[in-house]
Amino acid sequence: MNIHPTAVVDPKAELDSSVVVGPYAVIEAGVCIDEGTTVEPHAVISGPTTIGKRNLISSFAKVGGAPQDLSYKGEPTELIVGDDNQIREYASIHRGTPQGPGKTIIGNSNLLMAYTHIAHDCKLGNNIILANVATLAGHVEVGDRASIGGLVAIHQFCRIGSFSYIGGVSGISLDVAPFVIIAGTRNRTRISGLNKIGLKRNGFSKETISKLDTAFRIIFRSPDLLLKDALEQAKMEITDCDEVAQLIEFFESSKRGVVRRTEN
Repeated sequence: MNIHPTAVVDPKAELDSSVVVGPYAVIEAGVCIDEGTTVEPHAVISGPTTIGKRNLISSFAKVGGAPQDLSYKGEPTELIVGDDNQIREYASIHRGTPQGPGKTIIGNSNLLMAYTHIAHDCKLGNNIILANVATLAGHVEVGDRASIGGLVAIHQFCRIGSFSYIGGVSGISLDVAPFVIIAGTRNRTRISGLNKIGLKRNGFSKETISKLDTAFRIIFRSPDLLLKDALEQAKMEITDCDEVAQLIEFFESSKRGVVRRTEN
């Protein structure tokens, strides 16, 4: 076993004798690593995590970290990584959650480029490419040989079909069928509605939400009104709601412009 003297390996971690661990890498308890895998300098691997054969875990990657989920309370979930994967610099892969299957699974021969993120409970097949800064939210499933371009963001619970190709800088909020090419455009950003669920969860009253909804429909859903006229109409119709006043002030104080385009 080739472990650099500055690396920190917990005695409860299980490493095959052929595993290489570089300077200042950290391997925590509950981690099992099979033969031929290399852990480069400054990488951090947390458990419970099982890593197969001949993987490369590059410098500053964080593998097997706790899920970024507010409901997670330290339950013993896990990450499972297969064989022959490249997990490049600054990539992050998180364990599962009790609300999901409890595990994140990475198959074989995948290339996860720098700064990619795989959230809790994701399931990846084999021979997948995630280009730089591609981001998978929780519970995403990716089929074999899918290619996901740089800076792509995929919404939680989406499925990406086998042999599909997603062009860079795309935002994916629905399933992507197998075998297709899909890409966003620079004008794809749309406002879809008032965040009523978020408002309710944060204690806003029904009356306030109703007034915000009225203002939303005036400002965002009145295509015949110029923005300045829509703002004036909202001011006249809703005069006693601090939140509506805040919404209007946000538009009026903007120097770059505010997205107003809504979904058809």
